[in-house]
Amino acid sequence: MKRYIGIIVLLLIACTANAQWVIKGEIVEAGTHDRLANVFVHDTNNKQVALADKNGRFEIKSDLNHLIIFDSPGYISDSVFIINARPLTIELRSIGVALMQVDINATNKRTFDPRVEYPDVYRKSKVYVMSPSTWFSKEGKDARRIKRYFDNEERERYIEKYYTARYVASLVPLKGIELQNFMAIYRPTYAYVKNNNGPTLAMYINDSYQKYKALPLEKRHLQDLNGK
Repeated sequence: MKRYIGIIVLLLIACTANAQWVIKGEIVEAGTHDRLANVFVHDTNNKQVALADKNGRFEIKSDLNHLIIFDSPGYISDSVFIINARPLTIELRSIGVALMQVDINATNKRTFDPRVEYPDVYRKSKVYVMSPSTWFSKEGKDARRIKRYFDNEERERYIEKYYTARYVASLVPLKGIELQNFMAIYRPTYAYVKNNNGPTLAMYINDSYQKYKALPLEKRHLQDLNGK
């Protein structure tokens, strides 16, 4: 009998060791405490990912001593080292709309291939006609939301491959914050850059600069995140 009890205890210990915690919490903007939606949440240890919902709430599978990172355009990334399973409140600090939409060092970004880094997202996002559970399951819906996030990130990085600060500055006499604001205001779409990444893009930038010069000074910047 003692032998069987010992085996059960060992099995329970093994199950506990392999169990993952579900970390929950909310993400808000520092200062205003407005809830932030669509913040990308990823565990660097187990490659689990999640997106905050429209109310800024998230949940992600993690574990003791794991590192979770929170990323959102326009905000400084934050990270949390997991020491318990208590709910988290994450405050992200704004870096301004202009810096959100223009990355001066975009050409230094590492290659982003979510299909390699997060294959489970693409597997779970698939919908099968003969499997209704794939249509309505929370896991499937969450995976499709994250896949759309990845698709958008790939499009934005494609734009930044050609629409760089160095290239734009070689065509227009702007620098510093003026260059950032100009690039943010006249940032081309993915569809445009996909079909016009040569001389036509240069013409677009030059035409945009003429429009920029015609703007009143107070219009030569984007509104901040509070609409001011």
